[in-house]
Amino acid sequence: MPANPVNATARRVCRALPGERGAVTAELVIATPLLLVALLAIIQFALWSHATHVAQAAAAEALAAARVQNGTATAGHAAGRQLLDDLAQGPLRSSQIAVERTSTSASASVQGEAVAVLPGMHLHVHAEAAGGVERFVPDVPGFANSGAVSGENLSGGGR
Repeated sequence: MPANPVNATARRVCRALPGERGAVTAELVIATPLLLVALLAIIQFALWSHATHVAQAAAAEALAAARVQNGTATAGHAAGRQLLDDLAQGPLRSSQIAVERTSTSASASVQGEAVAVLPGMHLHVHAEAAGGVERFVPDVPGFANSGAVSGENLSGGGR
């Protein structure tokens, strides 16, 4: 049976480089920790992103409770805190919520820190939401749209 030319070439290369024994092991020792750190960095980014979404949801919930017609900053704070207590047990630590309400606007701010997977990694999370306060505007007689009162279509279409 004739010798396999690929095996013969491989043997010649191995004999030509006698100092290469164990090179794969050395490369594996260097590459494995780097790959693990890269994997942990990806997981850390995912946790930070999730914590940011939780903070944004809490800020939106606090704003929604504070900006309703008879809402208060205390009601907004309670709603935001309730959502943080429900959702933030995993990704968001040391969360703080601040809600402000004036006669025309309301705002909510949530701050915290994402859970650290990599040692020494401290990623801060901040989310804000702001909007106008809802208020009741009565329908005053005498100030109606003249087209709406008579039933005419003033847009020019539909004829």
